[in-house]
Formats: sequence, C-alpha cells, structure tokens
Amino acid sequence: QVHLIESGGGLVQPGGSLRLACVVAGHTFKTRAMAWFRQAPGTDRDFVAAIHWNGLSTYYADSVKGRFIISKDDARNTVYLQMNNLEPEDSAVYYCAADSIIGRMAVSTTRASYDFWGQGAQVTVST
Repeated sequence: QVHLIESGGGLVQPGGSLRLACVVAGHTFKTRAMAWFRQAPGTDRDFVAAIHWNGLSTYYADSVKGRFIISKDDARNTVYLQMNNLEPEDSAVYYCAADSIIGRMAVSTTRASYDFWGQGAQVTVST
C-alpha cells in the first residue's frame, strides 16, 4: 500500500513563493513516477507537474512552466513542488499522486494513471 501525506500549503501574496512537500510511505517510492495536480472550486482536477521515477525527467503544465519546479528526494521518500511568482489563478487544493504502475517508462500527465493520492493542501494567493 502507498500512503501520501502533504504539507506546506497556505496563504501567500501574488508574486510570493511556497513549497509543497509530499511524504510517501511505502517501499516503492523510488520506482514510481510522482505528480502534482490541483483543483479549484467548481473545476476539474488538473495536471500541474510530474517527475519520472528516476528523477531525470520533469513535465509541467503550460500555465506553470518557468514558475514551478518539481523535485524528489529518494532518501526522504519525498516529492516537492516549489512554486514561485504565484498568481491568484494558482489558488487551488494541490494533490500529490503516485503512479499506479511501478517502473512505468513514460511519465503520464493524466489523472487516470495515478491510483494513490494525498489528502490535498490548500494554496491561496491573495492580497
């Protein structure tokens, strides 16, 4: 079983930064792609960023490219999302997710590929 616990959400002013962390319990962290999705009220849960299980490839939604950075620390079983130059449109509940398939070679950006989810972290960007 894979359990994900997120932390790091909060309230920040436009232009500010936040870092989300997601600790993954379970021995398969090193062999699963990890991703972040977000969901604003009344909208779908959308892809934000993903990282290959080997840590060498990353993928971003166009809306966050150049502002957000996804990374992972295998020693800590943790995936991070560094969010810079935040905008009010970034306000949402952010979810980390673990790939349903161990060792998948191609990183997926679709929600259906991820079976394991964190509880969500609220990020609010406002003055």
